[in-house]
Amino acid sequence: MPISRRLGRAAAIGVLGLSIAGSAVAIAPMAQASSTGHTTISCSAAKIHKSPAKSSPAVGIGYRHDKVTYDQWVYKKSEKTFYTRGTVTRASDGKKVHGYMLYDCANPYGTNPAPKPSIPK
Repeated sequence: MPISRRLGRAAAIGVLGLSIAGSAVAIAPMAQASSTGHTTISCSAAKIHKSPAKSSPAVGIGYRHDKVTYDQWVYKKSEKTFYTRGTVTRASDGKKVHGYMLYDCANPYGTNPAPKPSIPK
């Protein structure tokens, strides 16, 4: 009888561990893109910030149809806003600007408005 209890407890712990690990894997893609992708800016103009915050200093600006190579998106919980991190190549002068821009203006899906990932808890 003691052997079956041990096996039962080990099985329960294993299932619990897998469910926790599975939920962590399910949450991770919501906060970060899995690989580098390409899109364009869909707004008439988008500020590119140094960090993912509206109060962060702007390092540049991107205009509609400028190319964006993105590698991450971020949800800023205090602002309830998504940001896309990447490099904007401006069509007007060829300058490359790296930083964070509003997700709605530089979305990885190429649609406007962007389908947003679910909000992490």
